[in-house]
Amino acid sequence: MEADNRPFLKRLKYTLLFWLVKTLIFVTEKLPRPVVYFVYGGLGRLAYYFAGEPRRRAIKNLTIVFGKEKTQEEIKAITKKMFMNLGKNLATVMRVFPMENLDQFYKQVRIIGKENLDEAYAKGKGVVLLTAHIGAFEILGTFIGLNYKSIMVGTKLKDPRLDDLIVRSRSKGGSKYVHRGENTLQLMRSLKEGRVMIILIDQDTKVKSRFVDFMGVPAATPVGATMIALKSGADIVPVIVQMDEHDNQTITCMPALEVTRSGDPEQDLLDNTLRMNQAVDAFIRKDPSQWVWMHERFKTKPGEEIQ
Repeated sequence: MEADNRPFLKRLKYTLLFWLVKTLIFVTEKLPRPVVYFVYGGLGRLAYYFAGEPRRRAIKNLTIVFGKEKTQEEIKAITKKMFMNLGKNLATVMRVFPMENLDQFYKQVRIIGKENLDEAYAKGKGVVLLTAHIGAFEILGTFIGLNYKSIMVGTKLKDPRLDDLIVRSRSKGGSKYVHRGENTLQLMRSLKEGRVMIILIDQDTKVKSRFVDFMGVPAATPVGATMIALKSGADIVPVIVQMDEHDNQTITCMPALEVTRSGDPEQDLLDNTLRMNQAVDAFIRKDPSQWVWMHERFKTKPGEEIQ
């Protein structure tokens, strides 16, 4: 075990955070479900008032997308509900976190269209599972890991104990796990093995991107999923998690998207990435309060994207 040479205060901060997370997982699992969602939803409502910058950013982004069709009062109401939903979605993640079998999972989560994912998986060419930061999206790792051969990709956390906690959760059912940027060749090999890979493209991050329409606005969108699908021949299956009015989560697996190959590599990147955005858009518009509007989705300007 490597020596921890971080400053004492930083080590203390991460130690407290680690045990807070462990405690929350334990308590959330043991408390009655109605109590859990009432408490976490309430904490989300409080966050709306105290998280000034995220609240302002969410209102700004909602105005960019819906400013011509919704009033500012409606936009503020969506923002407030978004914070409440974030709390409830965290409750679901905490309750699913310790689950080790599908019987436990299916008692908590409804599945629609699983046959679409099964059909793509049966081809043996691998599946790019396209999702977004909607609902308790983190539970997809458990769903995929317990159902299919898969490979999970995630950012390496600064604290090794927290990182190990996440890795073990996302490696259920024998899933492989790769830290982002550490072993890209293994990703392609895993698809050739027929594995499922989860990719999110609904945020503006420092990766290869192209400007395509997102929620009616041109936005820098990661093209990694498109590049992988074009190179590997894997199907792209949109799978979205959403919460209903009773705080139950539903995973919806859509039919595989058409992947077009025109012979023009740049046009193929644009066309296929746009098609992915459109699949995600439909779910966000169904209930805008379930997407993470506080992210700086439109921060990159044309010409600033990574080519």
